[in-house]
Amino acid sequence: MIGSLRGLPAALAPERVLLDVGGVGYAVQIPLSTFFELERAPAGEPVRLFVHTHVREDQITLFGFWTEQELAIFERLIGVSGIGPRLAQVVLSGIPPAELVAALAAGDVRRLTTIPGVGRKTAERMIVELRDRMRELELTLPAPATPPAAGLDDDLLAALVHLGYKESAAQRAVTETRKELPEAPFPDLLRAALKRLARL
Repeated sequence: MIGSLRGLPAALAPERVLLDVGGVGYAVQIPLSTFFELERAPAGEPVRLFVHTHVREDQITLFGFWTEQELAIFERLIGVSGIGPRLAQVVLSGIPPAELVAALAAGDVRRLTTIPGVGRKTAERMIVELRDRMRELELTLPAPATPPAAGLDDDLLAALVHLGYKESAAQRAVTETRKELPEAPFPDLLRAALKRLARL
């Protein structure tokens, strides 16, 4: 099993990075928090990702994370009934790790169900199965990553599309949210856009 990779990002998208490791390109699925960190990394310098190797009969998929804490959260999430690796990736893209842990600790079903793909029953299972197991990570979580100011609208749109929203609806949400909160940082914009889309 691959536990980590160190190499040069050859191609980067909000949900995926192609990591060149010694001339071999590894396609690694990533959450938005890792995408933003990779965007900010100095060009031409190698980066390290902590990796979960997901094996099925027909394929092997790599999921990469900037921190060991995010990897630990991901692996706890996929242990919940009804949550596969793709949904776990979406969960980590839709809510900062520290906020996820806080929502689980507080039993905040409403906050968890604002994440695309997470319904009430799934949120309740997450709380029951993960509330105690997440607490050990609470004090070690890093601050949420934020993208650079340039291209903020594009990053916001890409994040919403990556979370499963149609591009036309996501674009409307971006435009309206930016008008309402022109100076807000990315995490606040993403939360506001998700709330707007949830009302549609």
